[in-house]
Amino acid sequence: MKKLLFALIIFIGISLFGQKDVNNKPTTDTLKYEIGQVTVTATRSPENILEIPYAVSILSKDQLQNFKGYGLDEALSTVPGVLAQSRAGNQDIRIVIRGFGARGAGDRSNSGTSRGIRIMLDGIPETEPDGRTSFDNIDLSLADNLEVIRSNSSALWGNAGGGIVNISSVPNFNETFVSPGGMMGSFGLQKYTVKSGAVFGSGNLSVAISNSTFDGWRSHSASKRTVVNANIVSQLDNRTKLGVYFVGASNIFHIPGPLTQAEYDANPAQANPTYLARDERRYNRLGRIGVTLDREENDMHEFSGMVFLNPKYLQRSERGTFRDFTRYHTGGNFIYRNNLNLSSNITNKLTLGIDEAYQDGAILFYSLSAENGRGSTLKDNKREGANTFGAFVQTEVRVGEDVSILLGGRYDDLTYISESFIDPAFGLQQKSFKRFTPKAGITYMFSPAHSLYANLGGGVEVPAGNETDPAGTYGQDTVYLLNPLLEPITSTTVEIGTKHLMYVDNYSFIKAISYDVALYYIIVNNDIIPYRGGRFYFTAGKTDRMGIEAGLNLHMDYGLSFQGSFTYSQNKYQEYLVDSVHYGKAGHSADFKDNKVAGLPDVFYYTGINYAPEFLHGAYIGLSVNGMGSYFVDDANTIEVPSYNILNATIGIKNAIKLSNHIDLSGFISVNNLTDAKYAASAFINPDVVGGAPVFLEPGLLRNIVASLSFGIH
Repeated sequence: MKKLLFALIIFIGISLFGQKDVNNKPTTDTLKYEIGQVTVTATRSPENILEIPYAVSILSKDQLQNFKGYGLDEALSTVPGVLAQSRAGNQDIRIVIRGFGARGAGDRSNSGTSRGIRIMLDGIPETEPDGRTSFDNIDLSLADNLEVIRSNSSALWGNAGGGIVNISSVPNFNETFVSPGGMMGSFGLQKYTVKSGAVFGSGNLSVAISNSTFDGWRSHSASKRTVVNANIVSQLDNRTKLGVYFVGASNIFHIPGPLTQAEYDANPAQANPTYLARDERRYNRLGRIGVTLDREENDMHEFSGMVFLNPKYLQRSERGTFRDFTRYHTGGNFIYRNNLNLSSNITNKLTLGIDEAYQDGAILFYSLSAENGRGSTLKDNKREGANTFGAFVQTEVRVGEDVSILLGGRYDDLTYISESFIDPAFGLQQKSFKRFTPKAGITYMFSPAHSLYANLGGGVEVPAGNETDPAGTYGQDTVYLLNPLLEPITSTTVEIGTKHLMYVDNYSFIKAISYDVALYYIIVNNDIIPYRGGRFYFTAGKTDRMGIEAGLNLHMDYGLSFQGSFTYSQNKYQEYLVDSVHYGKAGHSADFKDNKVAGLPDVFYYTGINYAPEFLHGAYIGLSVNGMGSYFVDDANTIEVPSYNILNATIGIKNAIKLSNHIDLSGFISVNNLTDAKYAASAFINPDVVGGAPVFLEPGLLRNIVASLSFGIH
């Protein structure tokens, strides 16, 4: 607490310094401010990033182009407040924003999916109605930009709004182009991409394809994925825009599983023996088409709508069974916006909207054959579905040029459906959760490029589908298909923050500065906690989370630039009494009050510096370090993952080199984990204990090299 109070004092000092700077800016024009028109769209309508009372980060195409793009971890690790851990070096990552998503590692259907964080592609949800998100459709090599809202956004998005990540795959271009590219790297990494775009009339058509293969550095961690994006965006008239977005993926990845400390020390490249013997893997084939329509009726009235259809065919070998999933995910939204001038000095923007999403489908459970394929015995035939409906309202009042006030709220109704077609004892079972979530915020603009904000709001996150399964560890549950004990996670967040953008003239060594700082305090009720690696789930009565996040970008003379992010937090259980009947000790319990929350380090950070002098003609040299402190993986705080620091180096082309009037060249070479450090990239929460040893460590990628080359033909 003392550290956070000290951070608050520093934060206030930063804000007051910024205010003084603006009110007394030099008349010689040695300091000029950027009139920021950077907008964020994940707020349900385009908003100036400085004016909204949320912690927001935007990564541009230039910032994304020098990653291998297989997983989101490389990009998100640069964002303050976001913990992104790669579990096996491919798309399977664990994302945590301010503690939300911390349980998204372990067994069952946690592999390849996240919790608590809403992920969208082109504004269309990849997150399912129950809050789970898979990353099959997402390849950052095909992305144009990425937005992250770190503030709790349940009042806008409902379930799993602990943070928002919105990826745009629509490139910005005004002439026809084709851009082929290739990438090769250590441990059998190969990736080939083709991106293209054509202008026709008032519309743009873009198509992008990537094919990635990775042998994996650990045994039994190979993966292969193909992703196709196709988008049409057309301005039908001056006030109407139509968008059609298609994405499809075929993705197979093998799961190496966690290791004990002894196994990790002896050989971190080995696979978990059980996972290896069963050839545990996932083979996902899915597609999605979405259509959006935006209409500005006049200066006062705007409408927008979206519909999507997302069929899926998923196959898994896990926990001794072979499973076939046939699912369809469909939904849409409708939003109305009203812009009203209340007076010469006061404007109001009212937003009303509804969201609907439904997913359903069959799961066939088969025995596992001797070759780890589909066996001949059908063990179960289940239906698993979820429906979510939400209605929200938000009003933003702007008073003059300095003050903006936001008020809003959302009502959500989510229903789970489960049914067994084999066991007549389990008929159709349903469970519903309903919740209203409020939000209030205020922003004060010291200048058009410097703001101070505060917000107060609620959050809601319902259990994911697999988490509603009863705990069948010892075969006690013979009545329920849906866990009757789990309730939604509810939270209250208090946050203050500041954002500042400025440019300095040519006579200063520092040319541009941007920074953002946010402090938050979150009270969480019914925090869902995985046990035995995610085989079943308990709830903690109350959890406190508080922290400070800071991001800084500097552009300096001589082609130097610096980017840094830092996060410090304290996360503790305040009320958490566990009945240990699941461990064969009926009548016994454990009290974990004041223990640290499992899976959350106190500190993590990123820092990077680039050198791109003029004599390199667009090329640059970069060094970066990212790391985190140690953290516990069990509620009893007896099993600890050690801290680590990873050094990376890159040589790349910042500005594409013109080979001719119509052909450009770009590329990079990266050496990741330059010192070949041995570290645990992720870990199972409250893991299994086998032979007296917890099985929890997922080793991180050793030193590896990635080389990429791409051409732009236009």
